[in-house]
Amino acid sequence: MEFDLATQPEIVRQAASYGLQVWELAKDWFVSPAAWSQFALLIAAWVLAVLVTRRLRPGLTRLLTPEEGSDTLISKTRGFFCQMLPLVLPLLAFGFTAIGESVVRSMFESGAVIAFGKRVFLFIAVRALVRDIITDPFLGLLGRFVFMPVAALYALGLLEAVRLWLDGVVVPLGNLSFDLEDTVRFAIVGGLIFWLGRWSNDQSANLIKRQADMRPATRQLAEKAAEIAIFSVAGLIFLNIMGIPLTSIAVLTGAIGVGLGFGLQKIASNYVSGIILLLEGQATVGDYVELDGGEAGTIIRLTARAIILESFDGRWLVVPNEDFIITRVVNYSDQGSANRYEAPFSVSYDTDINLVPAIVEAAVATHPGVLSEPFPPDCELRAFGDSGVEFAVEFWVSGLDDGPNKFTSDVLFLVWNALKEHNIEIPYPQRVVEIKGGWPMAKA
Repeated sequence: MEFDLATQPEIVRQAASYGLQVWELAKDWFVSPAAWSQFALLIAAWVLAVLVTRRLRPGLTRLLTPEEGSDTLISKTRGFFCQMLPLVLPLLAFGFTAIGESVVRSMFESGAVIAFGKRVFLFIAVRALVRDIITDPFLGLLGRFVFMPVAALYALGLLEAVRLWLDGVVVPLGNLSFDLEDTVRFAIVGGLIFWLGRWSNDQSANLIKRQADMRPATRQLAEKAAEIAIFSVAGLIFLNIMGIPLTSIAVLTGAIGVGLGFGLQKIASNYVSGIILLLEGQATVGDYVELDGGEAGTIIRLTARAIILESFDGRWLVVPNEDFIITRVVNYSDQGSANRYEAPFSVSYDTDINLVPAIVEAAVATHPGVLSEPFPPDCELRAFGDSGVEFAVEFWVSGLDDGPNKFTSDVLFLVWNALKEHNIEIPYPQRVVEIKGGWPMAKA
């Protein structure tokens, strides 16, 4: 039965042509002693690889499995190679086939079947890599929809034909046009470089965070600098691989500059302000700050655009970096520095006020959170009030008098108990009422 393909689309005619070529090749293989010899060699190579893998893999697993809980570089390297053990079988089969290929070619001057078998073994290796080794979601997606189809086309010998077809399909986009091959290459290379940049950035960030000797602000600055450097290099590598000259992005850079000058000026200002804050180190993670606008809380994160504060009631406040530059900021806990507070109280006018300072200072000094440096507790006479003599005791502590800390409350308890112990009265409010003209007389 014959079919007239002249009226069919070009892709159908090409597929039919490839099908006929495969059929002719298969007929030649079925009747050729050289082909059967190569098939036998492929089967022998696979069987031998299976036998060797069964003997080697248990020992390799014991040797490469890292100790539980170990986080050293050697342990990580051993763990990496241990994950690669599923590749042992197809790679051994490929290696044994390559060894026998030279013998077959010298005997029959032909190696098409054995070359096909080697490509099949490579496809099996790629399949094992995607299915059993890759755990990253993005790489897994790329492997299932890109790596494995490409490996399958290569194994069937159709990769070059598909590449030429993709190169011939041109997609118009306004005044621009591009072929499908460039689109596929753009997606694959861009995805891989993005993943490598993200992985490198995560590794560098973890390494910097483990440097306990560095100040928190310096660590934050180092992380940001490493992130900018990594993705800048990744972008340059991507442009170089894709063959895009740097001069071609000059117009785009100018457009971005115009955009920053108008709509994105606030974002640029906040970004630059964040870099300045990291360089100066005046506010870092863990500090309790208060801004002129009333925003107050503990800094829990520094980002490129804003600083995130957590208040004592659990709310998160996102404050733009620019506000930390152009407004006044009070930092209560700059790198753990001490803070001064005071607790006011009053005593009766019947008290010998010369005894009060020593009594109160001794009582407050017993609090475990009250510091003797830079100054010990200091009780001062403030005023002669309407109802009593007003005092205040000043004290220094490490931390804030809020949230889990109740320094002022604790100090007032100590003052109360010390005054009661020495029979010093804390007065009630007193008022003098004068009735002009005397008391009214009751009528009989």
